[in-house]
Amino acid sequence: MSVVNAKPQTSFPQTTARVDRGVRAVRGEFPVVLALRHAGPRSVILRYEVQGPADAPVVFVAGGISAHRHIAASVEFPEKGWANELVGAGRALDPAQRRILAFDFVGADGKLDAPIDPADQADAIAALLDALEIERLQAFVGYSYGALVGQHLAVRHPHRLGKLIAVSGAHKPHPFAAAWRALQRKSVALGQLQCADQQGLSLARQFAMLSYRTPEEFGERFDALPEIVNGRVRVAAEDYLDAAGAQYVARTPVTAFLRLSESIDLHRADPQQIGVPTTVVAVEGDRLVPLADHVALVEGLGTLGHLRIVRSPYGHDAFLKETDRIDAILKAVIDEPARRAGAANDGTAFDHASRIPNL
Repeated sequence: MSVVNAKPQTSFPQTTARVDRGVRAVRGEFPVVLALRHAGPRSVILRYEVQGPADAPVVFVAGGISAHRHIAASVEFPEKGWANELVGAGRALDPAQRRILAFDFVGADGKLDAPIDPADQADAIAALLDALEIERLQAFVGYSYGALVGQHLAVRHPHRLGKLIAVSGAHKPHPFAAAWRALQRKSVALGQLQCADQQGLSLARQFAMLSYRTPEEFGERFDALPEIVNGRVRVAAEDYLDAAGAQYVARTPVTAFLRLSESIDLHRADPQQIGVPTTVVAVEGDRLVPLADHVALVEGLGTLGHLRIVRSPYGHDAFLKETDRIDAILKAVIDEPARRAGAANDGTAFDHASRIPNL
């Protein structure tokens, strides 16, 4: 891995107003050459956003493949972030107490049409930390795809982070979930054959929404009789799915979706090689990452592993919906003293919000 022009070029809005207690958000970008595991050296642009005091401990936050560098609204960047409810005063991710750092995943701009391994994302984060002169993260918080990236960062660059919190992401993809993603990519390919790229991507996103949520949620929200529209039957959930597809198409390049979807299926991490204290957060009913896979990850981590279980009707998307419960877990983990390698873990810890014992 080599870095070109390692000092980032920061971008500022016309006004540099500050939020309460001196909190400020800054965006920047810089070029880097990454040695991709499956495609060799490639030049990419890393784009980041950081919010919080310059002297505060740094927490890196990464989400699913549709997440990006803008996590939460600030005075400088007031638009709503993808994890807006998890960042704020009194939260574990309080930008007055910690520097909150995030970046756009490599390939998210759709300009890199090559296989992208989650390990490549981890190397990109290491390059970003070098450029920002951040020696070590207090913690890495990863949700879904971000949890996979965090595992590779803990394997490849363990000296760069103190703790890993991996939410809804195991050490390898489940074959059922991989098959589901393969069908999504085939829907995109079918759309491309018909010169209907956006329609194919919209359909792929709608398929994905079914895997992110649960039958229980759909049963509560969409238990209504179908309608006859223009001679066709239309079920209650279709408006919701159409809207989700349209929103995704408006912000996501087709190539970005395809390559980042593939990246999930390229993921393989050896839990025994993860060298930092790791809290794994599993959601009962997650159809993409079963509880058994989370348990296997924690077992492989040995004394460095710790499991929290959340019960939620939102399935894989629980980290975006159960914000108070996720925040309670983050507070307990980030604020606690670092667990020593070899320290006892009796496996009886509870999720403070759901009171479900770890398995």
